[in-house]
Order: sequence, then structure tokens, then C-alpha cells
Amino acid sequence: MSQPPRITASQFEKLKKQAKEIKKEKNIPHTEALETVARLNCFGNWKAVVKARDNDASIKTPTPNVSQAFVDDSDVVLDDSDQQLLLQERTEDIDETTKLRVNNNKKVLTQLAIEFSIFEPTKTGLKKSILDATQVVRTHFEITNFHHYDLQGQGASEYGIKKTAFLLTSEKQIPTTVSLYRPKTKKGDPRMWFSGLPNFTYAGAQIAIIIHNDSAYLIDLSSVNLTLELESTTSQLRKFVDDYLSENNAIANELLNKLKELAKTPIKATHVGDTAVGMSIEDALGIQANSSKLPDYKGIELKSGRNAEKNRTTIFAQVAEWEISPYKKSAEILDKFGYFREDDFKLYCTISTRKPNSQGLIFKVEEDILQEWCAEHEDDKNIFKEHVASWSGKLLRKRLKEKHSETFWIEAKSQFIDGIEYFQLISVTHTKAPLLNQLMPLLENGTITMDHLIKRSAKNGRVSEKGPLFKINSRDLGLIFPEPVKHSLL
Repeated sequence: MSQPPRITASQFEKLKKQAKEIKKEKNIPHTEALETVARLNCFGNWKAVVKARDNDASIKTPTPNVSQAFVDDSDVVLDDSDQQLLLQERTEDIDETTKLRVNNNKKVLTQLAIEFSIFEPTKTGLKKSILDATQVVRTHFEITNFHHYDLQGQGASEYGIKKTAFLLTSEKQIPTTVSLYRPKTKKGDPRMWFSGLPNFTYAGAQIAIIIHNDSAYLIDLSSVNLTLELESTTSQLRKFVDDYLSENNAIANELLNKLKELAKTPIKATHVGDTAVGMSIEDALGIQANSSKLPDYKGIELKSGRNAEKNRTTIFAQVAEWEISPYKKSAEILDKFGYFREDDFKLYCTISTRKPNSQGLIFKVEEDILQEWCAEHEDDKNIFKEHVASWSGKLLRKRLKEKHSETFWIEAKSQFIDGIEYFQLISVTHTKAPLLNQLMPLLENGTITMDHLIKRSAKNGRVSEKGPLFKINSRDLGLIFPEPVKHSLL
């Protein structure tokens, strides 16, 4: 199997620099210089260069380790053959081609605003008919109100429940059931099992769970190509996606149809000033003005007079939850890890889960808590020394949702008729809310990072924290933000 083309970020920057030199030397447009560099380096075009850079970033993003905490539970008996099977479980990352396929499929689901979680069946789990319900799965079930393990008693027979599930392939939607339970063990760690799973997939596959109409639908992201499936009119995967979108986009479609109706004639202005466009549109839609921060139309915000292209590289800012943190304020973190730069005492640094930064700071995710630690990197391993601060996943998801709610960005043109201002609706750009359940996994694999921006002023001794800013590379936006869709209203 041929390996996908890859170039590192530093190689990519060198090619950009080469293009800049060629542009100056030959006095040609920048885009033409980029295409020239691509051909000189054996790429068909510059788009292929960008793809190779993205491939490298995706391949370097680690797949979560396999989860089979159940093997240590008292109710699971392992014989000699089981012990041998344990030695065969995945200990290294999945192969590059599969990883890219999974990553592309995740982007397809995200672009369509389809919330999902991922689990990986193991050889032992498939034999024993047991899957750990990992934190990301449990959070997904809670967000969608599918199941709440924390409200469930221990004992599969006494408190376990079964719900409808479907195994999705290109040819079939296979009905089955999922068992959700907590065993009678010391911890009662949550488990699940999908009947028929061994015939559907294999150990090491990355399986997406999608909740729709209180049922769980499984898609093997390691095996399918969702881009091709959605182009096929006979694919059962496409049928499912169409059904999902039809139901979940009902309110947006309702609003879009109302705006198209309003766009048939100019809307008379009912207010003046900067808010006139938005307020006039709300009046025309019959939305009563209120002072709350609630979205304008059944959960969708209406905004006008602004550019719909939002810079989402910084996705939100959020200080640590001091009540669950060893350090109790930004000044304490600054005092321990800061440095003098010119006249000020600062801590300006980026933190991720990959490895400690120059100040020794690193993230790790424990259950649904993001933790900041001081650590050392030795023998290709992170050695955690001191816990610094924490953020609960619940708080981070709340901030993400507040910062990026589902929005209709309405473009309107002002015109005066007989001295009275009217607004002609032109188009609307629909930006959907981010996938909340992808936040913690992207923090855990290092795709989302955080910047500390703490400073003590030399003038007055005051400490200010401009962040912490949670950030994502623009190339990875498609892993958490659905693709904006622009609709003409004329």
C-alpha cells in the first residue's frame, strides 16, 4: 500500500519562502509562484502541497490508547487463551492510511454538524462481549440525553438497560440493541455492548456512535469513505445522514423559508441606528424584543451588518476553576513559572498535551477534567511533577457553546423609498454550533492548545491575564466547527 504524501510544517514554510523569492525574482503573482514551487518539488499543484502538510499533521496526531479497564474487574475471568489475546492488543498507533481515512470521515461528520463519539473494540472485548463506556462516550450520551450512567445502579441484570441501535453499512441498516450497565464491581465502571458487533467490525477499528431519535447508530470510520458514500444515491449511510439532517435542520429550514419570503419585498425600517437592520428583521419575523441573551429564533441567533467570516483560531478564553485547582489565582502561576522580559514579569507560553513547554507546563486529561501540570520529558515519556490548575469539561463545553452559538448572518442592503429607509435582504450565511463532544478529545490529542498571557506590570505591580486563550490551528477547524453554508435570499 502506497504511503500518503507528507511534508512537515517546517518544510511547508520553506516552500512558502521559496515561492516568495520566485515571485520577487520573476515579478509574477503570488499564486503563480506557489504553483511553480509545487511543480518544482514534484507536486501537481499547491493544493497538493497543502494536503501533504495536512496529512503530516493528521498522522502525527495520536490515536487514543485502547481502553479495556474491564479486564481488571473481579467479574471478568481470563483463562490462558485470554491472557495470550491480551498480549496481541494494539500498543502502537494505527497505520497512516487508516488514520487519514478516519480523520477525513470525522471532518465530514463535523462539517454536517453531526455530533458523535468514538470507541475502539479490542480483541479481548469482542471475545468477552464487553466495551468500556469511555468518558467521551459517556459525555456524548449525557449531551444527547441518551443515557446517564451516573444515575444508574450497579448490576447488569438488576439495573442494566437495553436500547435500540443500528449497525450502518453502505448496503444495510442492521437493527440491533445496545446494553448499558454498571457491573457489580468495586468501581462499577460503565460498560456497553452492541449485539452483532463482532460481525460488523474488527479489533482496532475506530467506530463512531451517532445518537438519533433515542437510538444509537454505528459507523466504522476505519473502513468507509463517507465522502463517496454521500455521493451515492443508493447508500444506506447517505439515507441515514439525509434523515438525520432533515430532522435536525428543521428549525433552520423554517427560518430560511421565512427570510426568503421576507426578501420578496424590501422591509420597512422600524428602528434607527446601528441596530436598525437586525431589529427591523426581528419585527418582520414577529420576534418580540427582550433584554435576555437568549438566541433570537428558536435557538438560532440573528445577526446582520457584520461579516459572516469569523476568525475561529482563538475559540474562547477561560480562566481555570480555582476551586478545583492547587494554585488559586493567575498571580501564583506567574510567580512560580514566569520570567522577566524587558521590564515586565511574564508568562507567555503555549500548553498542549504533547510535551512540556520551555516552562515545563503540559496538559493531561483525566476523565472529564483538563489538568495543567509541571512535568519533565525523559526517554520519550512525560513525567508529571506538580499539578497546577484544572478546568472541568462541563465548563469548557459551556464556554464553547456560549462563544459560538448557531447563527444566521443576514446580509441586507439599505435603500430609501420616498424618504423612508427600507432593507432588502440579500443572503444569509448559516454557521452552526460547534460539536461540543469533540472538545475534550481534541484537547487530549493536542489539536486544541492553550496560551497563557499573564503579566505583572513593572509600573504598578498589577497582574493581568488576557487569557487563557484556547486555540486551534485553522487547518483543524473542520474537526470541531461545521462548515458555514451561504444561501441566497433573492
